[in-house]
Amino acid sequence: MPSTTVPATRTAPAPDASDDSPWWRHAMVWVVIAGPLAVVLASFVTIGIAWRNIDPVISDASATGPQPGVPSGSAAPAQQARNHAATPQK
Repeated sequence: MPSTTVPATRTAPAPDASDDSPWWRHAMVWVVIAGPLAVVLASFVTIGIAWRNIDPVISDASATGPQPGVPSGSAAPAQQARNHAATPQK
């Protein structure tokens, strides 16, 4: 069996010089652009959802009016939660 010799170094193939198409014709460009573009679009959707569903700000617990079982005062919600945790309703 004759022995064949393999060259020690191999060179990479030369790039195809006939590809003179514009940058937007290459699919890899759109793959690279699609990721950041999707994130920007998702952030605008999130901003839109947050803007349409703004929660009202309640500055004081007494602003909603008297509620049964809730003591009046500035610590009313905290006090109600503490009392509920200590003695839950049955």
